[in-house]
Amino acid sequence: MMSDRILHIDADRYDEVVLKAEQPVVVDFYSSECPPCEALAAKFEALAEVYGEDVRFVKIFRQGNRDLAQSLGVASSPTLIFYRNGQQTGDRLIGGIKRADVERNLGAMLPAPRAKALAAAVPHTRTECDVLIVGAGPAGLTAGIYTAQARFKTVTIDRALPGGNLAITHQVSNFPGFIEPQPGYMLAHAMSEQSAKAGVHHRSAVDLTRVDLAAKEVEIDGVETIHARKIIVATGSSPRPIGVKGEMEYRGRGLSYCATCDAKYYQDKHVVVIGGGNSAVEESLFIAKFASRITIVHQFDTFQANKASQEALLANPKVTVRFGHEPREFVGVGDTVGEVVVENLATHERERIACDGVFIFAGMRPNLEAFEGIFHQDKFGYVMVQEDMRTNVPDVFAAGDVRSKTFRQMTTAVSDGTIAAMAIARELGD
Repeated sequence: MMSDRILHIDADRYDEVVLKAEQPVVVDFYSSECPPCEALAAKFEALAEVYGEDVRFVKIFRQGNRDLAQSLGVASSPTLIFYRNGQQTGDRLIGGIKRADVERNLGAMLPAPRAKALAAAVPHTRTECDVLIVGAGPAGLTAGIYTAQARFKTVTIDRALPGGNLAITHQVSNFPGFIEPQPGYMLAHAMSEQSAKAGVHHRSAVDLTRVDLAAKEVEIDGVETIHARKIIVATGSSPRPIGVKGEMEYRGRGLSYCATCDAKYYQDKHVVVIGGGNSAVEESLFIAKFASRITIVHQFDTFQANKASQEALLANPKVTVRFGHEPREFVGVGDTVGEVVVENLATHERERIACDGVFIFAGMRPNLEAFEGIFHQDKFGYVMVQEDMRTNVPDVFAAGDVRSKTFRQMTTAVSDGTIAAMAIARELGD
């Protein structure tokens, strides 16, 4: 049930309720059939209960108020806009919106003492469950489907939206049961919906603020402690930085690790791709749908990718490859990356490649920042597990790309989640 401190309006009341309000206002442009909107709704309602006397909380159905949304430049759902004295202020938040970011913007609209007092008044809750799954990618969602169908109360938490890296994968062409390649985001959505139908409770776009695996509990967003009988860590992996000068400075400013996310911004432009493995080659094929020219920089003399993808890439007239080269610096032109300095590993000569953007595909690393020093790990930092996905910590399992193994694919992640869930179900059922 929606909080009575939230006002649901249409475009005809926007001026009156938002622009002419005497108090600060936060507006949520939402849509139906929108998982990120659903993830935000509970946070929006909880914050309205705390901040509602000082800030007006408003919801506007974007699909029913398209002209207003377009006039405000609202192109995705959800979008949060903050107003003070009829003027937009603070950050405009979109997509998988975290509670901490909403609170930060709310507090900035209020006098500091009042903001501090309200932040301190936020209630803390405690949730008990049978199975807590940290991470909602293919491994975590699969595990949740199994444990929830076995009638064990299951909660997933994720710093983003359900789906993990699958949700930002262009196409999946090797998942059994699908004759044609499937968009990754559609598979992720289907898995998320299936898990929810099975009874899994999702906590999406949250921050993990405290971990105590010995007590089998975690805290999210600083406001909810979740205690479980069993825990599965399925936090996946993230793109590995290459440590080249300028990489962190221009990350998100012309330098990207996700073709699915950003290739569309390089229509008829020149991009440089760093890497030569499966990801670099396959994602370059996707980038080629948009870019007019692609220069691939790879340290070895050949690609380390499947032969079919290699052949398709090398046959593409848009593609030029600098084998035996490595990047040495990303140089800005204005506020974005505009050049890549590369070195010939044989001659040690350097050259500058002018470009409009850079994509880096240099492998992955496990997402274990919240679990530092807890697990037994291999030399690459991945979690060591037993055959049933059990870790060295009692009642804690690890599954998916975060664990030590030879191959990391969607199918192996699903398998890991299945095994962990069945082992847990057997123990909880005894």
